[in-house]
Amino acid sequence: MQWEHPGMQKQVLALYRGFLRAARTKSPEDRHQIKSFVSAEFGRNSKLVDRNNFLSIEYLLRRGKKQLEQINSPATLGLSSLNLDSLRTKNLKLCLEFKFLVLIH
Repeated sequence: MQWEHPGMQKQVLALYRGFLRAARTKSPEDRHQIKSFVSAEFGRNSKLVDRNNFLSIEYLLRRGKKQLEQINSPATLGLSSLNLDSLRTKNLKLCLEFKFLVLIH
């Protein structure tokens, strides 16, 4: 299926290449982390977002450009990630445990 806006497709590919270029300037472990994250994120979004949903694609492009700027910033010393699903599950468990303890006392 061809995109109706080939310029947008070029922007997505340029962003992907930008991340790979940025990864080359980082330490080997950060480089691997960036490449893994970028590959997974682009793959996930290519399956979730319809090619004709230009608003979502534009939003993801803006978000990706901001992330790329942060990675390229000299102030960025390292990378870390946070698994929000895991955090939400832990918070829910803590909340349930707290409620349970309150009910006992």
